[in-house]
Amino acid sequence: MQWKNGDTTNGQVVAGGNGYGNGLHQLNSPSDVVIDKETDSLIICDWGNQRVVRWSRRSGTTQGEMFINNITCSGLAMDEQRYLYVSDTEKHEVRRYKFGEKIGTLIAGGNGAGAGLNQLNYPTFLFVDRDRSVYVSDYYNNRVMKWNKGSKEGIVVAGGQGQGSALTQLYHTNGLFVDMLGTLYVADSWNYRVMRWTQGAKQGTVIVGGNGRGVGANQFYGPIGLSFDRHGNLYVADAGNHRVQRFSIE
Repeated sequence: MQWKNGDTTNGQVVAGGNGYGNGLHQLNSPSDVVIDKETDSLIICDWGNQRVVRWSRRSGTTQGEMFINNITCSGLAMDEQRYLYVSDTEKHEVRRYKFGEKIGTLIAGGNGAGAGLNQLNYPTFLFVDRDRSVYVSDYYNNRVMKWNKGSKEGIVVAGGQGQGSALTQLYHTNGLFVDMLGTLYVADSWNYRVMRWTQGAKQGTVIVGGNGRGVGANQFYGPIGLSFDRHGNLYVADAGNHRVQRFSIE
């Protein structure tokens, strides 16, 4: 769906909308999307169909095209060179793809499910910075990992102290964003909050939520994705409440 700024009632379908299914005109539980500005298209992680598809944003588009097939994808990211990064929750790895590539290059994990620094356990959302370092939400390890370009193992940059609600802990991580200063923002889904971790910090701070599960303006029910606009507003996909919330962050 595309929602224009200020219009909360008239969303426009830009991909799918034909019921769930595996046709190229359909999607099944899409979990993430990135915009490829060069081709004016959407790259969509079609989780339920175990594939990544591309939908043109041009008017009149009625179906997508296959990009990567047979992958249990969860999260997507694209770097400035238009390489696509995809997390695979079944293989516990992240791969990087050139356009047209079907196999990709292993970037993170790929050593089975585990909590070692060279392992992941159900990687979900991704973020790639300008240095092409990859940040990975390591869902069942309750941590965020940073894999520097070319590295064989990652660095724990948030969490990793077991599941819990302390400021040193996370409980099932999802959406990520890293700003120019290296400050990390993460959707801490089962703690119903969004956390901020400055570079090198041993604990984070709660910036929104953390008030228990609920429907209040200061509450979440399973925050999943997050993003910032150029004005510094934070947008959070509040999955359990079926809404997107906007917050002004100082």
